[in-house]
Amino acid sequence: MKTELRRWERRAGAISDPALKTLALEKLRDEGFTAEAAAMLATFAPRSHRTSAVQAIVALEVMYDYLDGLSERPSSDLPGESERLFEAFTHIFGANDSRDHDEHDAAGDGGYLDELAEAVRSSLAQLPAAGAIVEVARGSAERSAQAQTRMHAAPALGAEQLEQWARQRAQGTALEWRELLAGAASSVIALHALIAAAGEERTTSAEASELDAVYLSISALGTMLDSLVDRQDDASTGAGEFIAHYETPELLGDALVHLARQAAAQARRLPDNARHLMMLVGIVAYFTSDPGARSQLARPTVARLHTELRPMITAALAVMRTWRLAKLMRQRMLKRARIASRLAARGKL
Repeated sequence: MKTELRRWERRAGAISDPALKTLALEKLRDEGFTAEAAAMLATFAPRSHRTSAVQAIVALEVMYDYLDGLSERPSSDLPGESERLFEAFTHIFGANDSRDHDEHDAAGDGGYLDELAEAVRSSLAQLPAAGAIVEVARGSAERSAQAQTRMHAAPALGAEQLEQWARQRAQGTALEWRELLAGAASSVIALHALIAAAGEERTTSAEASELDAVYLSISALGTMLDSLVDRQDDASTGAGEFIAHYETPELLGDALVHLARQAAAQARRLPDNARHLMMLVGIVAYFTSDPGARSQLARPTVARLHTELRPMITAALAVMRTWRLAKLMRQRMLKRARIASRLAARGKL
């Protein structure tokens, strides 16, 4: 997966537009870990198809993060411009890429966005069950794109259009509209899971639909936990809106525990359910091992979630806490080494 990230870093460095080059490289630098984590889902694919799954998942995540940055730029045409940009994303899972040639390079980045889309498309075509998942994947991609474009348009067009869309999309799902909105905002995770499932030739369209529903719930849980444990930063970015819809911390806690219970029940109905349960508890452990999970607001809800998911989450929590401690120690060591280097350069050591 690191090889794939380096590949896209080289390509981003060749973008001629300085602002777009900076954006693409910053996304790879700051959010490359997201692509690495997403690529873990490729382990669900048979070994013989794992390379293609990794290539598709990494390119899709890099593309999604880049589009997120592009759609945040000021525009006089909202949500129209974001929708045009996200066409490259949703058309990956269409029967054909029906865009006219003149519409290619919609981002003005010399084809970087289109090359990411083609990398996903060509890698997905190598997977034996691509045909079984493509219709579900198209709906998931459209859901994700609409959530992003409407969220970025909310400051200009108001939150009412966002809520109305979420209420409509929640109909017929197991989610309430606030949960649907949170899940749709990061449901690119569901696309990664579908790509991995396409590596298993026995995957059916019905199983793809069930998988999408499970990862929509998992995505909602992860997005809401992210806002909960990082609320100070979210207040400045607007991401805190995912939990601001809940009138009290108790109602938020109820919603998160319900989501965890629902996602676990859905995952248990899937083939190879142990891996999907592992992904669920891994995501919860990742966010709830964050220092922000010890805040006065988050602590009661985090405790309830841990109780709900025990004993499954116990090992995942231990791993995540150890990883965070090791990361913190490494950062401190690097900081001390930099200070020592500067002092040595000044002749003080």
